[in-house]
Amino acid sequence: MNKSPSRIDPSDVVILFADLQAGIVERTQTLALNRLKAGVLGLAKLAKLFGMPAIVSGVRGEDGSPAKMIGEIEEGLGALPTHHRTTCDSFLNEEMVAAIEATGRKSLLISGVATELAVQLPALTACDQGYRVYVVLDACGGISERTEQAALLRMTQAGATTVPVMTLAGEIAGDFRDAKAQQAIGILYEMARP
Repeated sequence: MNKSPSRIDPSDVVILFADLQAGIVERTQTLALNRLKAGVLGLAKLAKLFGMPAIVSGVRGEDGSPAKMIGEIEEGLGALPTHHRTTCDSFLNEEMVAAIEATGRKSLLISGVATELAVQLPALTACDQGYRVYVVLDACGGISERTEQAALLRMTQAGATTVPVMTLAGEIAGDFRDAKAQQAIGILYEMARP
């Protein structure tokens, strides 16, 4: 049996920021909102530093208005278009799938709210489609401890792996003598702040 690599290669990563928008992020009950935003910012900074493309998904308001994403994504990565999904699973939206497939990358890091829905469903579908899926724990928020734990269990049983931003920063940093590694370690230290 061929085992996939256990390490994350930033040259094969695409990041999905799912539903990190006003009206949804405030519903996180498993991670304080300030910690969630710090995790999202750290992940966005790592994406920019290591050239990992990011896709942003959101849900339009009841009146059809576009999703207003939290500022940490733009702060870390610059302005990105929001792909408005029309199903609970981003991988069931042609526009989303096309954007992810266009990167040519097969390792998917997912950040979002709620873990039980906007993170879990695309994680399961991506696993089924052969992606290496990583749920970025400190850049996700769930509705309750119990339901988030159930979602994480189901995702890991399907083949997804969990990773914190801090670990990701250390893992992909490389040689500390390199300037890019120093910046990654700086992000790691930012994540370690209370």
